[in-house]
Parts: sequence; C-alpha cells; structure tokens
Amino acid sequence: MEKNKIDQFEKINWSETNTNIFGTLAIDLGSSTTVVVFQKENGQPPELLDLPPISRTSGEIPSLIWKSSEKEECYLIGQQVIDLNLINEQENNLSQDFKRWIGSSKIEPIYQSKISPEKAGEILIHTIWEKVSAKVQVKRLVLTAPVDTYREYRTWLVNVCNTLQVKEIALVDEPTAAAMGAGVAPGSTLLVLDFGGSTIDMSIVALEGGEGQASPIAQLVRFDGNNLEGKSTQVLRSAKVLGKSGLRLGGKDIDRWISHHLLPEETPTNSILSKAEELKCELSNINLKETLVISKQVKNNENKEKFLKLSKKGLEELLIEKGLLKSIENLFIQTINRAKRNSFELKDLDSVVLVGGGSRIPLIKNFLSNLCNATPFLTPPPIEAIALGALNLTPGVQVKDVLNKGVSLRCWNKKNEKHIWHPLFLAGQTWPTSKPLEIILAASINNQLSLDLRIGEPEEEGSNEIIYIDGLPTLTTTESKDKIKELNNTIISIPLDPPGEIGKDCIKLFFIINDHCQLEVEGIDLRTNTKITSQNLGEIR
Repeated sequence: MEKNKIDQFEKINWSETNTNIFGTLAIDLGSSTTVVVFQKENGQPPELLDLPPISRTSGEIPSLIWKSSEKEECYLIGQQVIDLNLINEQENNLSQDFKRWIGSSKIEPIYQSKISPEKAGEILIHTIWEKVSAKVQVKRLVLTAPVDTYREYRTWLVNVCNTLQVKEIALVDEPTAAAMGAGVAPGSTLLVLDFGGSTIDMSIVALEGGEGQASPIAQLVRFDGNNLEGKSTQVLRSAKVLGKSGLRLGGKDIDRWISHHLLPEETPTNSILSKAEELKCELSNINLKETLVISKQVKNNENKEKFLKLSKKGLEELLIEKGLLKSIENLFIQTINRAKRNSFELKDLDSVVLVGGGSRIPLIKNFLSNLCNATPFLTPPPIEAIALGALNLTPGVQVKDVLNKGVSLRCWNKKNEKHIWHPLFLAGQTWPTSKPLEIILAASINNQLSLDLRIGEPEEEGSNEIIYIDGLPTLTTTESKDKIKELNNTIISIPLDPPGEIGKDCIKLFFIINDHCQLEVEGIDLRTNTKITSQNLGEIR
C-alpha cells in the first residue's frame, strides 16, 4: 500500500445512524494509539472512523483511560484525557501504556494506575464497540494481538468480547496483519517488523498465489470456533506464516531511556516522558543532520525548568548502548531460523515491511537493511497498516500459522531414570497439524496408578527478556538452552489399570494441534489395548 493511499479512504459521518449498513470492524489496540477501521460488506474501501470526542483524528484514538474520582464507574477516554490536560496530572487515575501488561505474570511498579491493564483495555474496546454498533450493524469484529504474549492476550480478549453482540470475532497476530496492510502482490514473501509502543514483533509471511489461483489452506485464527463468512468482492488469497518472534520492548521504553539519559536525577513524570517522545520523533527525521541538537523544555516534580537536549547521533548511540540493535538482531536470527524449518531461505525474501511508530527511526531501517542484504523496503502508513491488514485478512484471505515457541512434554526417561522435558513440536511447526505425533510413555515407579501430562514452553538460548531495574527497562539474555516454562494448563491425569511397573511401557499417545492451536491427545493402553479418550491440553502458541 502506498503512503498516499490513506487519502482515498472514506470518512463516515457518525452523527447519523444507518442500521442498514453492514460490515467488518477492525480494532488494533496499540500502546500509544488505537486504530479503528470499518469496511462495508459490499467490498467498498475501508473507512477510518471519526468517533468524537474520543478520537484524535479519523481512525486514531489515544490509548488513554482516566478514572473520575467522583464516580466509581465514570471514565474519560482517549482524546478527552488530552483535551482536559489530564495526561500531565500526577494522580494515578490515569492509565496509559497498559497494553504491554495485559497477560503479563508480573506488573512492574512503573505502571501506577488505579485501573488494571486488563480493565483499561476492556473499557477502551467496549467504548469503541458501543459507539460504532449504535450507528451500523457490525457482523464481524477483527482484533489484533502481539506475538510475544499472544496466548495470554487472546485469553483476555475472549473474556472481553463475551458480551459483545456480534456474529463473528477473529484474531490475527500483528505482523501478519501488517504484511497484508502493505498491499503487496500474491506470491510475495515478506519480513515484517512491527515496532510498536510496547512490543517489537517480527515475522516471515508468504502470500500464496501469483501464478494462477491461490488455494485455500486453513482458516483464519478465530474465536469460539466460528468460521469467517460473509459477502466480499475480494479475491481469495492465502497467507502463511513461516516464522515469527517477539519481544516486550517498544517506543515507550525508548522514551524512558532518553529521560534517564538526559535527566538521570529526575523521576520520569508523564510530562517529561511526553517531551522525550516528542524529542525522539523529531530526531527520527531522516533528513536531520546527525549533530544538530534539539532541545525540549520540561518541568520536574518541583516545578523547576529543565531541558532535554539530544542530537540524532546521540540518540543512535544511546539505542546501541542499551542493546536495541542486538535485540533486533536476535529476533531476526530466531525468526529466520524458525522459517528455515519451513523451507525458507533469506534469498527468497521479496520485501521488508516496517510498521509501528518505532519503525520511523532511521537507525532501525539501516540496521535491518544490512541484515536483509538490501532487500527492498515497503513503508505503508506505520500507524494504520495493521488495522487495514486485519480487514484484508477477512474474509478474502485465510492464514496458516506456525508455533512461536514450541511445546514439550514432561516424561520419564528410562535410560537416565529421571524426568525430562521431551520436545513434541518445535517453534516453526505449522498448525493445524496434518498427522498425529506418536509417543510411548513408561511408568516411573512401581504400582503407579496414573500418568500426569504436563506441558511446557522451551526458551531459546540467546533470546532477550526485559527486566526493570529502578524503573528502567533493561535487556537481558537467556543463557540456558534447556530452560522450560511450564504452562498453566489443566494437568491431565491418565489412570493406569492395572498399575504401572517402573520402566515398563504403558501407553501410546497421539498428539495433534487442532484448528484453534490447542494441543489434543488421545491414545491406547499397550497392555490392555484399551482406548484412551481424546482430551484437550489447552492452547499453545
């Protein structure tokens, strides 16, 4: 999609109600900005929605929630918070940058709002839904999710959307949507870097087709088992994710790095962080001289004037020092290695797509260009591309996806006489699976009455993780190649009748990944030939 294509979008007059309009609503919940796009079901161009008073501009809503101290359930949303200058208040009634904490096992002290991250996201999505569904008939809702916390984020979205009166709800990961939002031709293979406010996601996406008709492969990632259906004039295309990886680091963290670097003795207030963001954006101008210093005046907690002063060269040195380029390189290596398991080679890459506010930083593009051997870059509108791509994915495009982290089973090793984590499916495994994976399990003790199935996620050696030291985001590296994170799924216990004997094979199990990226297992007792009924071990990713 060309940059100027955004000018072709229609803008709906939402002051009038027209319940005869049917279509698809796409919501891309962002750390800084949430994008809302609507497309009528007769195939007309997508429309950026102006939803006063919460919109900043058509299609864009600041991801801000303010809780009134006077009423228990009274909230101000988006642009309302900015218009009343509440974003600079020091009270913890304000919720911002809440997306990164949705699905997180631990919320760091830098998030100080009275409103939980999950509640803030729910309020924003429900407010958007109420405003849109009051004017038109939404038949399909498409939502996007980051790669790094996809499973937890999806669980939250399912709960949020339970009360919405909509026939179909679909979910797609953000880099896949970004690939579709770039508007490239079928048959292309893309590397997508989505550098948002709180996450960096990367993926290799192949758009099938180009020579003859594209063949359907698998259904779009979806909720509640509902197939995506509806009227559309779009030609069917297929998108296959070959490999992907993600990191919970983004533009908001760069703002904190800038603030701490320039004012190390000051607590980073919302006002200071806002000016740091402005400074970052201005220093991202590709035509700016490297040594030109830009200054921003701020006030600290004691209302004293301070200045943020930085050059483009200084910003780049700071990002390198903090390990940003190294973390992007690690994501690149992980993504490429996972895609290679699906017969991908770097020479197959046709284009690189950059989306998200952080993608505007020239240092990022230049670094990625070197990694990709100068593969051509596509630069769709960085804010709107994901929501537009999510629309393109339904109903005219279907997706076959891959596992991001793989899955392992805890089982007894007869040779070493101890429990180990045995890999079932590796990162990069396509799903749904075409045939079951067989595995035989033995008892670990005499007179064992049951076998418990526990599954876990392997962590790759060299992968990055974000920790917070004194409120400052810091990159760390996973050193152990054998680190396994046990998933909090329900443990399935398989009874043994008769009881098992140590070291003796008891059961043969058959594992598959179903259409919803859930791990299912069934099997047979090798001693009695009794069938073990199919059971669901929960969602993996």
